[in-house]
Amino acid sequence: MRRAWALFVGLMRELSDQNAYARHLAAHGVEHSGAEWRKFSEERLREKYMRAKCC
Repeated sequence: MRRAWALFVGLMRELSDQNAYARHLAAHGVEHSGAEWRKFSEERLREKYMRAKCC
């Protein structure tokens, strides 16, 4: 049961970008803050919507 819960929590963290944000913090050597989360979110959304889509 614990393993299933850990899998579920891990999946939710990945889907909600929490794992990506943790990797961002580690890669840039910064700590969590509201401004850093905003910067991270804006970069992710900019990258997502700047990619051209076909059809």
